[in-house]
Amino acid sequence: MTARVLVVDDILANVRLLEAKLTAEYFDVVTAMSGMDALEVIQRKPPDIVLLDVMMPGLDGFDVCRRIKSNPATLHIPVVMVTALDQPEDRVRGLEAGADDFLTKPVNDMALFCRVKSLVRLKMLTDELRSRSLVGDAFNLLPNLRMAAVSNGRVLVIDNRPAVSERIKLALEGRHQVTAIASPQEALINASETSYELIIISLDLEQVDALRLCSQLKSLERTRQVPILIIVEPGDNQKLLRALDMGVNDYLVRPIDKQELLARVNTQVRRWRYTEQLRSNVQATIEMAVTDGLTGLYNRRYMETQIRNLVDHSTNRARSLAVLALDVDFFKLVNDNHGHDVGDRVLQELAVRFKNNVRNLDIVCRAGGEEFIVILPEASESIALKVAERVRKAVAAKPFSAGATSGPLNVTISIGLAMLDGAQDTHTDMLKRADQALYRAKREGRNRVITKAA
Repeated sequence: MTARVLVVDDILANVRLLEAKLTAEYFDVVTAMSGMDALEVIQRKPPDIVLLDVMMPGLDGFDVCRRIKSNPATLHIPVVMVTALDQPEDRVRGLEAGADDFLTKPVNDMALFCRVKSLVRLKMLTDELRSRSLVGDAFNLLPNLRMAAVSNGRVLVIDNRPAVSERIKLALEGRHQVTAIASPQEALINASETSYELIIISLDLEQVDALRLCSQLKSLERTRQVPILIIVEPGDNQKLLRALDMGVNDYLVRPIDKQELLARVNTQVRRWRYTEQLRSNVQATIEMAVTDGLTGLYNRRYMETQIRNLVDHSTNRARSLAVLALDVDFFKLVNDNHGHDVGDRVLQELAVRFKNNVRNLDIVCRAGGEEFIVILPEASESIALKVAERVRKAVAAKPFSAGATSGPLNVTISIGLAMLDGAQDTHTDMLKRADQALYRAKREGRNRVITKAA
């Protein structure tokens, strides 16, 4: 793994030392000798991680960190504060400023590389999510991202010693919701059924391989993205390295300082919420790409992809497939007489009635204007006819609201039905036959279902 690392320190010897260590591990290292220089470097070409000295003239490390984390464009960049200060309150102050971690001089090589690799791994995941999320954000379709406030985090503590679990619960009490479970198997089941934002595991569990437990949590689909904070004994470097290699996010060394524990929990929960917001925005972007904005139905692009795939699937497995082409009768008169806003409300209500009267596996799409397509996988002609008639009756049975000035509107639809016809049939052929049947329904008086073209 390689990454672009920014080293910030006002003492040249310290910069050169960290630069040499990181370059030997094949990291791309850039340097800055002051807080203002660091901010300019980040603005010009953002790094993958920042190693930031605390004690600097002018802007100190705490102030630089706050500025990085308060900027929406840079808040996702991991910041590790490096300092000679070794009191717990100093670490807490750094974490509360938004730092992702804290290293004490002289920097231990193992701790340095573990922290950098772990945070860079997380940064790469975040970058991927941000790049996908910002596609939608570029069109102002998604909300601006900010680091979420930290309170009421859902935290799972796994430790088979009640006294240890109780101390952790007391340290987090009032800020987070803590669930303590002694049995690893019970914890695995619980974690797969409950949405936690952080899991805390002691690596020295009695008669239990805690590393295997971490591995199982990282392999389960429901929990693999949930951050894990481990608690290790001083000098237990081998277990720590293996845990970080398998994707554990953070660690604390005993004895545990309550304030540092709370600060690290806050950091992990905050980052988890930020990442979840990115995932949610990515999902929203995907949905917008395949959804019609007015009706909430699938759009024509999605319809064409799905019907092509379903034709291939049905042909290969000798399954039936039906498609309905639907069109609103005299829809132009609705727009001309009552306005396009009324027309839009009619289309939205139509979408609701369509979805309420097809099968769960059917795919309802808006092809454009007042034209709709319904794809019916594994539907015989008789079943497709029943669905089509049910939809037609649902539209005609109840008037549509046109607003207080116009009163209720009677709306009907015409439907053309086509079935998959043999191994040589294509989705284009099916849609063409459905359209031809629809035109016949229009010619023969509308408000009817036709299965074959004239």
